[in-house]
Amino acid sequence: MFQRSLEILQIVTGFWPIWAGLLAGPLALQAIINRAFIRFHAAVLTACWWALWIASFLCAVLYGSIFSPVYYARIVWFVTAHGSQVAVVIAVAITLVVMLMTYLIMRRGMGVDISVCFFCLRYLCKRRIVFLIVAAVALSVCMLVVVASLFTGFIETYERSAVELLGDVVLLAPGGYPIPRYPQLIEHLEQADFVEAATAAIDGDGLLNLDIGRGNVRPVKIWGIDPVSRARVSPFKTALVRQKDLPGEPSWGVPEHPGEVGGYVGIGVMADPNETTDEYDTAAILRDAIGSRAVITTGTFASTADPQETPRPKRVAFRIADVVFAGVYELDSTFVYVPISALQEALYPDANEPVAETISIRLKAGVDSQAALTQLHARWDAFAEQQLGWGPGLRGATDIVTALEMQRDYVAEFRKQMAVLLVVFGVISFSAVVLVFCIFYMIVRLKQRDIAIIKSCGAASVSVAWIFLGFGVTVGVTGAGLGTALGYVITRNINAIEGWIRAVFGLKLWSGSVYMFSHIPNQMNWGWTVLFVGLAVGAAALGALLPALLAAATRPVEVLRYE
Repeated sequence: MFQRSLEILQIVTGFWPIWAGLLAGPLALQAIINRAFIRFHAAVLTACWWALWIASFLCAVLYGSIFSPVYYARIVWFVTAHGSQVAVVIAVAITLVVMLMTYLIMRRGMGVDISVCFFCLRYLCKRRIVFLIVAAVALSVCMLVVVASLFTGFIETYERSAVELLGDVVLLAPGGYPIPRYPQLIEHLEQADFVEAATAAIDGDGLLNLDIGRGNVRPVKIWGIDPVSRARVSPFKTALVRQKDLPGEPSWGVPEHPGEVGGYVGIGVMADPNETTDEYDTAAILRDAIGSRAVITTGTFASTADPQETPRPKRVAFRIADVVFAGVYELDSTFVYVPISALQEALYPDANEPVAETISIRLKAGVDSQAALTQLHARWDAFAEQQLGWGPGLRGATDIVTALEMQRDYVAEFRKQMAVLLVVFGVISFSAVVLVFCIFYMIVRLKQRDIAIIKSCGAASVSVAWIFLGFGVTVGVTGAGLGTALGYVITRNINAIEGWIRAVFGLKLWSGSVYMFSHIPNQMNWGWTVLFVGLAVGAAALGALLPALLAAATRPVEVLRYE
């Protein structure tokens, strides 16, 4: 049941521009001419409008305009990949309802004139209780906008951090079979006109001893890298606290200790952030860290000449050359970086040539990563067969995937949690519809005499209904506009608001150790915002619909017979 609810929500978010666009034309036409057509003309105009819309949609799909990601990708996703039969049936049913509404708008007209606008504005200004509805709609829109923007910002930041760390595409060696001669492979890949740069890495787990002989040992993840090529694939240099502002390429050089093996340590490995401000004292960390000795004990054991002797664990000793502050807590608190040659000596002591476990590839600007996978597979197969002598089994076991695909499972869980929150808050926000109905019903009951006078003067029932329906739409537009403005202010200043709450009330709402990032993503998501504004206006109109129909059904004779 819950999965079906998520599918319905995803249908609305994916197809609402189509439905809104199909209704926009007839509504705009009737707002201008305000005329009811006969059945034949209404049917012809409806068919022409749908044909024009479908033709525009097909052109957008075929020629790859900006609309194709919005429409075509959603249709393919629902119908072929994840859409269940229930989801498809609901999408088709709503589309048929929209088609019927298009015909009815053409057939019956809208009944909108100057008097409708006059009475809408008069009731809006005179009835102060209406501001309660506006506030309810504004708070609902604001809540949904903030939740959607923060969640999508979190997901986009997570995906961006993965791409910045790993590159656009990653080549993963088969388990137990590292890739030899990786410098030649990188040169072979960079010869492609769609590849910007590539770099190699070896990773493993181990124990880091910071204070030698003092027992300061903690588990870490080890990355053997080349900092120069890594900086070409990712903005790695900007994460180095000491070297980010220095000219030239990043290096392993340790100040005052030339010739010794250098390494980088995550800032969270060296110290914990301040509990109140959630920030690191980078100056103090650099002062204590740079040049200090450290030893990594890996999971690989060195063989001995004596078979009776117990194997010894391999160790990598180095001096800290810099501190890495990537802004992603998972990386800053667990990762240690050493030269790839030093880690290879520890993990692959029998290898007599350079080896790597992963090759990270940065594509040139404008190159689609999915389209580049086919060509990368062809280049890898040719190199592995000709240079390495690997057979089809090992070549096929080598994975070439995009960085986004590697994070797909995590991102899917994040999106599921976002959908859950939006469903919950959407149900809560539906109370605004009930509030609109109650207040508008009360206004209609109190304004029976005014309605009867208007109708007795010749106003049509449709015009009377539009007074209150337009009143509801006006309230919805006003509340949605205020809610959008308030949501924008909160989203853009969420870090300042969180800091103020922490300083005044002592409540720590955001912790980098829990949410991975040192700052809350604060980018506004306008796609979700437009959707919520449309739903808010529709909800206000829905709440005013029944009172509008009751007003249209008012009989002047029964109301005015005692006047």
